[in-house]
Amino acid sequence: MSDQRQIYTGEAERYEALIAREDYQHNIQPALDEIIRVDGLDVIDLGAGTGRLAVPLAARARSMRAFDISHHMLTLTRDKFQRLTRDPLIALRRAQRGDSSRTSSLVAVADHRYLPAGSAAADLLVSGWSVSYLAVWNPERWRAGLDGWLKEARRVLRQGGMVILLESLGTGNESPQPLPHLENVYRWLDEKGFHNKWIRTDYQFDSLDQAVELAGFFFGEEMGRRVREERLVILSECTGVYWLEI
Repeated sequence: MSDQRQIYTGEAERYEALIAREDYQHNIQPALDEIIRVDGLDVIDLGAGTGRLAVPLAARARSMRAFDISHHMLTLTRDKFQRLTRDPLIALRRAQRGDSSRTSSLVAVADHRYLPAGSAAADLLVSGWSVSYLAVWNPERWRAGLDGWLKEARRVLRQGGMVILLESLGTGNESPQPLPHLENVYRWLDEKGFHNKWIRTDYQFDSLDQAVELAGFFFGEEMGRRVREERLVILSECTGVYWLEI
């Protein structure tokens, strides 16, 4: 496994090149809509990174606040939001829904456990592949980290609001395989009563060389070698979707 902390603090462009090729079958948005319709909601995205979830959701939400601990990653999210406000297709879709207003958006550096948002400020809190780092990067205090995050989520959500997390169930496999380093996270989610399902979020690369370079960059040299040996221009991935109504 590569040093993902270093990636998040200094490799935003390469990271974006990777995740732009994730979920090529477009399974994430329908999976979220089966839980709660995003249209017209006030949404907070935690660990927004380069906007993988925040930007497509912002096109439909009433407001979007994108938080991440990495200022470096959020520079790309800000650029994407600026382009989104100028997109005539988004404006047309809003008009067709009878909503002529633009989505208000905020991009800010924040810890998951200390959010710059008022109490009862949002209808939906989403986080993709991020909350688990509270446990992975702090193994001696993993439970306190996750409990602190959930307490903050309850504070910023309105009654009846929804938390939706996406967490890895394995890259390079076609069926879900819980990851050993996330064992505490999976168990904690079960303890707290999260519902769950899983989806495929496969990567589709433009070439084998690109697949080797980007997969190796994020997932490590061993994955890069496997992609090369098996000629995996499409790299399978399973993702768990966990949700809890507040």
